[in-house]
Amino acid sequence: MKLIGIPTSPYVRKTRIVLIEKKIEYEFVVTDLNSPDNIATRYNPLGKVPCLVMDDGKVLYDSRVIVDYLDTTTPVGKLLPEGNRARTDVKCWEALADGIMDAAILVRLESKRPAAQQSREWVRLQTGKIHSGLKALSEQLGNRFFCHENSFSLADIATGCALGWLDFRFPEIAWKKDYDNLARFFERLSERPSFRQTVPQ
Repeated sequence: MKLIGIPTSPYVRKTRIVLIEKKIEYEFVVTDLNSPDNIATRYNPLGKVPCLVMDDGKVLYDSRVIVDYLDTTTPVGKLLPEGNRARTDVKCWEALADGIMDAAILVRLESKRPAAQQSREWVRLQTGKIHSGLKALSEQLGNRFFCHENSFSLADIATGCALGWLDFRFPEIAWKKDYDNLARFFERLSERPSFRQTVPQ
């Protein structure tokens, strides 16, 4: 199978980490989202990444859809619990982490607009979401080693990708100083081969 994406996307990174943790072989096809030749437009009508092109030609897009599917393909490294309540808890962690990334990406995109056209109120609103999301992550994690119960799951992957992307694009957001439990959690995650292999450059 092929994964189409860009190395700096936190959603693509989430998908790549799941593929590595599940020990699924794939080809990573890098595209340029700003180019008229963006490969993703051949598979996703929205031209967004990640896109997963399976061997039979079936295409999946949106990281949440893709990682849900990947977890069903092999019992190796199960990332979503079987029970409905537990599964929902993990998916809520993912939604919160993705929401932080959504807000951060909107701030970044706004910063690329001409200065006269930028909305300080919009940036303030989205930045507020980032900070409230980080606070919620810290409170929910507490002193636990993993996000959900006592095992590594999609919740940890999504949270780690959100924190890693903030580290990459927004070093001025001092989340490590403000939330030492998140800093310790991220340091542990960063030691996993799947995270080391996908650090955004």
